[in-house]
Amino acid sequence: MKTNFLRTLPLLLLIAGCQQKASTTADAVSARETNAPMADANNTARNKRDRADATLTPLDQSNSPADLELSQKIRKALVSGPTDYSVTAKNIKVISINGKVTLRGPVQSEAEKTAVASLARSVAGDTNVDDQLEVKGNP
Repeated sequence: MKTNFLRTLPLLLLIAGCQQKASTTADAVSARETNAPMADANNTARNKRDRADATLTPLDQSNSPADLELSQKIRKALVSGPTDYSVTAKNIKVISINGKVTLRGPVQSEAEKTAVASLARSVAGDTNVDDQLEVKGNP
């Protein structure tokens, strides 16, 4: 009798776990239905754009010491500068090739976009910055 119980115990635990998971999933679905509808995250267009050879990605970053130092100076100024940039602005892509800097990624506002581009221009020079930053929420 004791052996039969030990053999069926794992089966009972499995069934109980499945029932608990089903109710948890149902709770999550009903909670989602009561909240305001959220737009699905869809980055398909950006992903296709980034796979094209015409768009620079961080993999295109030059390994020359001067370009690495240029990117490092801009990144350091973003992260530890006197202005409080948003987390999204601190995570933009800074790509340097032959002294030319490309800035890509989202920022929180038009003012932040202007400030980040200005900071990069102060480090790299006015004509050496390609500002491709996007205000968050705009494709």
